Amino acid sequence: MTEPVFPDKTHMPDDTDVARVLGRTMRHWDNLKAHALELNPAATEEWKYYMKKTGWTFLLRGQRRNVLFMRPTGKRRFTVSFVFGGKAVQAAEQSDLPTAVVEALRQAPQYPEGRGVSVEVSTAADVKIAKQLLAIKMAN
Repeated sequence: MTEPVFPDKTHMPDDTDVARVLGRTMRHWDNLKAHALELNPAATEEWKYYMKKTGWTFLLRGQRRNVLFMRPTGKRRFTVSFVFGGKAVQAAEQSDLPTAVVEALRQAPQYPEGRGVSVEVSTAADVKIAKQLLAIKMAN
């Protein structure tokens, strides 16, 4: 695992910090965040510091469940992560998501809250996959 982009627990990142790291890819970050809020208008935005090895993570939290997690991972790229329950995993398996994404979801450890899947985003094609995952999560 690479070093976290925002490791300082005492400094919560803001949009300026994220834009500095993501550069042109900030448009994908904003696009995905806006799309998630459109699908779940009651969601709230939050930065959380979970642990030293990951640093700060951006979280969209719905009323009953977390919607998505996003974390810059380097220059012009970030990771978006979701936790899928059983019905969402089945829906993903029956979708037209890339085989590698479905396989990563199948191979993910099963926790009480579900299985995790992450996609690294640096292009519009990556955003499309993330939006597919988000749609599956929201429907299930």
